[in-house]
Amino acid sequence: MTLYIDASALVALHIDAPARAHVVDAMANDADWCTSALTLVEALALIDRVTDEPVFRQDLEDYVRLTWDRLAIVPVDQACLDRAGRLMRDQPLRLSDALHLAAADRLPRPIRFVTFDAAQIPVALSMDFEVLST
Repeated sequence: MTLYIDASALVALHIDAPARAHVVDAMANDADWCTSALTLVEALALIDRVTDEPVFRQDLEDYVRLTWDRLAIVPVDQACLDRAGRLMRDQPLRLSDALHLAAADRLPRPIRFVTFDAAQIPVALSMDFEVLST
C-alpha cells in the first residue's frame, strides 16, 4: 500500500491536535510515504496560519523539513499538470488540490490518501483512494 501525505497532513503530524493521531497511525501502518513536490511549499505557507509565535514557527518548519527528507516525492511535471487540469475541469477543485490528487493518481494502487482538506476528500474517494481524515 502507498501512503500519500498532503500538506495539511504533513503539518498536522507536528502539532498538538486531534488530526495528528490520524497521521501518526497511517504512517505507522505503511512504509511507503509519498507526496507531491508542491507539498513542502504549501506546508511552509500553512505554518504561518497555524501560529504567530516565531519560535514555534521555526520548530514546526524544522520538523516539516525533517519529515520531508523521508518522503518519496512525486514531481509536478507536465504529466501531473495535465492530469490536474483534467481534474479541475471535472471537479470543483483549486489548483493545489488538483495537483495533490494528480500526483497521488500516478502512484501504484492501492493508495491511502491522508488529508484534512475537505475539498480533496470527495474527489479522492471518487478516484478510489482510501481517504484518511478526521
